[in-house]
Amino acid sequence: MGKNLKEAMKMLEDSQRKAEEENGKKITGDIPGPLQGSGQDMVSILQLVQNLMHGDEDEEPQSTRIQNIGEQGHIALLGHSLGAYISTLDKEKLRKLTTRILSDTTLWLCRIFRYENGCAYFHEEEREGLAKICRLAIHSRYEDFVVDGFNVLYNKKPVIYLSAAARPGLGQYLCNQLGLPFPCLCRVPCNTMFGSQHQMDVAFLEKLIKDDIDRGKLPLLLVANAGTAAVGHTDKIGRLKELCEQYGIWLHVEGVNLATLALGYVSSSVLAATKCDSMTLTPGPWLGLPAVPAVTLYKHDDPALTLVAGLTSNKPADKLRALPLWLSLQYLGLDGIVERIKHACQLSQRLQESLKKVNHIKILVEDELSSPVVVFRFCQELPGSDPVLKAIPVPNMAPSVVGRERHSCDALNRWLGEQLKQLVPASGLTVMDLEVEGVCIRFSPLMTAAVSGTRGEDVDQLVSCVQSRLPVLTCTLQLREEFKQEVTATAGLLHIDDPNWPGIGVVRYEHANDDKSSLKLDPEGEKIHAGLLKKLNELESDLTFKMGPEYKSMKSCIYVGMASDDVDISELVETIAVTAREIEENSRLLENMTEVVRKGIQEAQVQLQKANEERLLEEGVLRQIPVVGSVLNWFSPVQASQKGRTFNLTAGSLESTEHTYVYKVQGTGVTPPQTPSGTRTKPRLPGQKPFKRSLRGSDALSETSSVSHIEDLENMEHPSGGPEQVALETSSPELHPGAPTPQDAEQPGALQNRTQSPEDDRPQMKKRGCRDFRCTHPVNSHL
Repeated sequence: MGKNLKEAMKMLEDSQRKAEEENGKKITGDIPGPLQGSGQDMVSILQLVQNLMHGDEDEEPQSTRIQNIGEQGHIALLGHSLGAYISTLDKEKLRKLTTRILSDTTLWLCRIFRYENGCAYFHEEEREGLAKICRLAIHSRYEDFVVDGFNVLYNKKPVIYLSAAARPGLGQYLCNQLGLPFPCLCRVPCNTMFGSQHQMDVAFLEKLIKDDIDRGKLPLLLVANAGTAAVGHTDKIGRLKELCEQYGIWLHVEGVNLATLALGYVSSSVLAATKCDSMTLTPGPWLGLPAVPAVTLYKHDDPALTLVAGLTSNKPADKLRALPLWLSLQYLGLDGIVERIKHACQLSQRLQESLKKVNHIKILVEDELSSPVVVFRFCQELPGSDPVLKAIPVPNMAPSVVGRERHSCDALNRWLGEQLKQLVPASGLTVMDLEVEGVCIRFSPLMTAAVSGTRGEDVDQLVSCVQSRLPVLTCTLQLREEFKQEVTATAGLLHIDDPNWPGIGVVRYEHANDDKSSLKLDPEGEKIHAGLLKKLNELESDLTFKMGPEYKSMKSCIYVGMASDDVDISELVETIAVTAREIEENSRLLENMTEVVRKGIQEAQVQLQKANEERLLEEGVLRQIPVVGSVLNWFSPVQASQKGRTFNLTAGSLESTEHTYVYKVQGTGVTPPQTPSGTRTKPRLPGQKPFKRSLRGSDALSETSSVSHIEDLENMEHPSGGPEQVALETSSPELHPGAPTPQDAEQPGALQNRTQSPEDDRPQMKKRGCRDFRCTHPVNSHL
């Protein structure tokens, strides 16, 4: 059985499948079809399972594949196969074997986690054990519940107390399983003034209990946390136990920190959980064991009530749930179990100590010295203000300012978490949104290290990745407000507040026909923004640009990404405004020119038809006859001039081509009008990318050399020969009078001027007075 299981797992875990070698061919073997009458062999069935598991990898490259299961994982999987085989034994042998497996596993778990004289209930769903415990508490406190049922609960309603930091959906699950109304749940708030803000407020809990007793209700059960689901904080279980004993309340404890009970040193707050009435353990993720059930340990003296509550069963199949865990515990041994839990705790302590030395990183569990969960977030103090998203609101700051800063930091922390998850996938990080602190990043090695194989080197790599991303975060956060002010002060641009975008900001260009009150899709605006995005990406700057729908609207806008260095925001905003305005004007010129060209073609056809009629009258009818006309032309040739029409794009008029054929030179036409544009692009130093501030006082370039270089750039833009002596194309001097000589074309100044960006070259083209009508119009590149 073990050999067959290993062969099957090897086949399923094989990454070099034949389907992957077929270069993206679709797998058709997983298409549902009729059940074959003759059946299939095991290899074909496992191949089908493999296709179903990995068939969508080509479509979703980011999806993670199945984890690499170690030897202890194979033992756990073997337990499921072995349990199916054992269930075929006769009843007497099956009863003895299942009783032995259940008693051994219960004894080992109680000794490992210091829960003496306890019983165990094995279940697949983690919350199922708590639901069974609630049933046991109801049967224990309501003696007539079996007979009277709902009437007993109606006369004295039970109350279940849950912490505000409990797992989401836990209370609703309990009410659905127990058939209780939601008013039977009582949400206990956490501390607000003293202590951790993720710990249950014991004084407020006692007040709630007294109020419920005065109203005729029955306090039934309290769920405490030894490591909350969010940040891993532990409630004051010692004080809660005293309060439960005073009012006769059942105390149940759950949480990831219960794993530390297996270590030699345990904090007093977690050690108090050994005195509770019940606790839920999840050894599967703690030890890296797949398909291992969760365990609920409890203490109760009446076996009849536990049987009624469903905590014990006489069915051998229910007892066989412990078989995978029974095999895995024996394979790991006590030292192996302690070593895995200890390794996870050391990883969390290592990360916590390293993050304390990193600026702008706030750790939310600094007071929890023994917590195996580390929660941190990026938080920077802006000049002249308190730290962003401070837990206690600042009275002098407006709520809108605080909310805007919170959204900004949340977006940056979300981006940081996603970056760290991609760079260090073995860390098992989780990005979560807390009610008070905002978006945070959680590192819980007890739940992920054994499965992902996290090592100390991964923690060091994680810290280095955090440090490398801090300059980007700080620079982006500082430039956000400046970007908003510049966009607001620029005509034609509208700043968009998008709380989910981690970049510098979002901007939208408002064209002439833009309906500001409408939220629908704007085709003209989408076309302008698409051209704007293309132009911005062609600048090859360090910034990333993206086009997408506006937040809370369908209109297109430009998203400016993260900034890794000091960015000249004024130049950036000016470039966006000028480029968008030019795109809009050029699109209008193209639309108008389309109609002009169409009319010009029609007029040219009419004039050419008139010219043909005049030529027919001039030459006579006889010359149009094929044979007669050839003989007549041989005796008396006709000197006919070639007549044609040329369309001037600048003037929008038709002209004769007689001048072109006579002088072999095309007419100069009309001087093109200057295209309206914004401010000339600021000259940059050699190697300086767009939107970068000038580095003054640097060691590499002195101030004098920088000024002289800028003067050279300006001199190169104005050659000494005048703009009329500069040609755009390398045509022969015969065709273009006034063109530069080859020696002039080889000047370095001309070469550098040709290699400028499109924005720098466009004004120069307008000053050069091109002779070819194909290049005189500013939108010739589009034509």
